[in-house]
Amino acid sequence: MSQVDNRVFQMNRHPMKTFTLGLQHVLAMYAGAVIVPLIVSSQLGFTVEQTTYLVAIDLLMCGIATLLQVFTNRFFGIGLPVVLGCAFQAVMPMVVIGNEYGIPYIYGAILAMGLFVVVFSGLFGKMIRFFPPVVTGSVVTIIGITLIPVAFGNLGGGVGSEDFGSPQNLILGFSVLIFIVLLNKFSKGFLRAISVLLGLLLGTLAAVLMGQVDGTPVAQAGWFHAVQPFYFGAPKFNATAILTMIIVAMVGIAESTGVFMALGKIVGRDLSSKDLARGYRAEGLAIFVGGLFNAFPYTTFSQNVGLIQMSRVKTRDVIVVAGGLLILLGFVPKIAAVTLLIPDAVLGGAMVAMFGMVISSGLRMIGSQVDLNRHENLFIIACSVGMGLGVTVAPEIFQSLPTTLRILTDNGIVAGTFTALVLNVLFNGVKQPSGKEQHAETEEPFVA
Repeated sequence: MSQVDNRVFQMNRHPMKTFTLGLQHVLAMYAGAVIVPLIVSSQLGFTVEQTTYLVAIDLLMCGIATLLQVFTNRFFGIGLPVVLGCAFQAVMPMVVIGNEYGIPYIYGAILAMGLFVVVFSGLFGKMIRFFPPVVTGSVVTIIGITLIPVAFGNLGGGVGSEDFGSPQNLILGFSVLIFIVLLNKFSKGFLRAISVLLGLLLGTLAAVLMGQVDGTPVAQAGWFHAVQPFYFGAPKFNATAILTMIIVAMVGIAESTGVFMALGKIVGRDLSSKDLARGYRAEGLAIFVGGLFNAFPYTTFSQNVGLIQMSRVKTRDVIVVAGGLLILLGFVPKIAAVTLLIPDAVLGGAMVAMFGMVISSGLRMIGSQVDLNRHENLFIIACSVGMGLGVTVAPEIFQSLPTTLRILTDNGIVAGTFTALVLNVLFNGVKQPSGKEQHAETEEPFVA
């Protein structure tokens, strides 16, 4: 048995610990997963019943998409501890398509998008040559930086909320953050690994005592929800809508590539073009199946990378548990509603720590694998990180651009990744890295 397999086996000998770690991953990505159906529903005027279906089928498909990636085989699945969720960059294109053409055209375009990714996954897999450490490290840093504003928005109580920045929200959010910091300082092993989960639980309990938790969503949610193919009717196809979603797919592939490469470095695995192709193919299958059940496009979730880096648990069985829990949540809305009880401020406090770890992971890659004495590498890092942060804090600067171009400029991760790729080709070409840039320093994963 290999060293990695032995670690997985040891993890499986502690089912409750594995379950707890999987639950922690679900809680880390839950808000990002459900926000997409909520935004789409509000923009397209869906009823409460339709919105409930979208949230439930979204969670179910997040679980299925995650398992498609974890269980690798010769055709699909990258085999990394990766969690998949809704592609946020697809939100506005879907809304535009829905308003201009109708709901069935959204899902016709999503089905075509999934087939496109599956068919051309092998070609996309050859993109690995465009992701040397200077690009990968920059992208991971950008991912963390662009997520920090999301964390602070939640910590304040949710951007746009009436009590945003109130003393109660700040006390809750920063208390959770401080608790996680102290737990990482004074504890070891499993307790440190679940520090985020413990912070969320204690923070929610404190919010209950402060009277800031409303149990109405749990009371109103049903116990079982059946999936239904073509819930919004048979799909319809339009060339413009399909082209728009294919562009979204390319954006998602670029973002996923950065996450794949980051996770590969974290777990000490060198990814080949065939590995990437299987990863893209799994995403394409998830997108296509999601279209059949009127869900959404799916992509790798970068927030879970920070959780893996923080917990130092890098085995795939934890992600299998997370995928199973997401499927369960999709079938049992009442259980899913329980996670809605976590206040935004509590979630935000935990997010600051997790997303900050993504930044530190990116900086670690740059420091250990990139020759920083070369001005060209410094320039790539400076411009790509600057572009990613700039688009994140001032996205309105591109409002006058056509919708098809704004797909590339409305997301800081995408804009920063595109900048890093272009500048790396300009300054370094597409040759394979050597020397310092060829080897990654890796940590031993924690074994519960």
